[in-house]
Amino acid sequence: MTKRNPANERIKRRYLLFLKEAKGRGEASLDAAAKALARFEEHSKCRDFRKFHIEQARAFKAHLTESKSVRTGNPLSASTIYSTLGALKAFFEWLAQQPGYRSRIKPADAAYFTPLDNLARVATAHRYKLAPSLEDIRRVLRAMPRSTDIERRDRALIAFTIATGARDRAIISFKLKHVDLDRRRVDQDARQVGTKRAKTFSTWFFPVGAEIECVVTEWLTYLRTELAYGLEDPIFPRTRIETGTDLKFHAAGLDRAHWANTNPVRSIFREAFTQIGLPYFNPHSFRNTLVQLAYDLKLDPESFRAWSQNLGHENCLTTFSSYGTLPPVRQGELICGLAQPGGGSPDLDPNVLRRVADQVERERARKLA
Repeated sequence: MTKRNPANERIKRRYLLFLKEAKGRGEASLDAAAKALARFEEHSKCRDFRKFHIEQARAFKAHLTESKSVRTGNPLSASTIYSTLGALKAFFEWLAQQPGYRSRIKPADAAYFTPLDNLARVATAHRYKLAPSLEDIRRVLRAMPRSTDIERRDRALIAFTIATGARDRAIISFKLKHVDLDRRRVDQDARQVGTKRAKTFSTWFFPVGAEIECVVTEWLTYLRTELAYGLEDPIFPRTRIETGTDLKFHAAGLDRAHWANTNPVRSIFREAFTQIGLPYFNPHSFRNTLVQLAYDLKLDPESFRAWSQNLGHENCLTTFSSYGTLPPVRQGELICGLAQPGGGSPDLDPNVLRRVADQVERERARKLA
């Protein structure tokens, strides 16, 4: 193992503090930056950053393209290479301004970590992601057992995810006080709910059908009336584990506390889908399902804007670009349909299409910058 460089460790600590306190970055961003620096130092054998030369950046870029993932044994993905180089570029731009380094490193040196255009395009491309249909989710819910509190919770968890489109980190942090059943509303308050980028917004139940919504309503009512849960208690309490007479750990009902992480949620989804012969769909894929539902409903612009806000998006473009890629089969149907008489959309203003295209191009340029 290469011996660490004390000077590098001190400046890295200062940089991570800068990211956290001056840039407001979260733990995930700090971990990504630290991992990128560790990759670079491993390659340079912890050579002092003050001795950095652009040839190191060029050699490291070549090294990444030849490296393989420790976990899978496959070559590193374009997104991994892209994010690693981006983190290093940002670090050396900052480093070039620091006392003791700015006389040795030029700001332009950091540009040598810029990935090739083709790799950047591959890494940032939006691809169609498989998502379950609404009927698939109904089939899962109908097949799930519901005789115990744990089974009821698991079933309600899947129903709640499609009814609200909430992310799994938010779901495990919701309390009963965050849901207003009478108004069919969920308050995603970032002071207590693990929303993305600490955004606060309200979500109303999506129109996914009475069957799904009934599962959610019955569970929340059961918590309040049968289990006497209060407003500060979790909607989806973790499983209580006890030691049995055989000295082995066993599930023993619900513990009135939140899950510590989202791993149990993903396990519940995996088991629920695979038990009826469907591939595993993670909780986040339900957001794709909801956007496909919006297409099926043929919403007008104002309604789609409301739908987008309901997902927590500040911009409809995020909804389109991140979750709105059409399934290839549907894409083909629409294109072939345009060849038929009357297959076009005469009411669609070409100026609207032009503005959307311009906005997409600006967003893409911003990400590649």
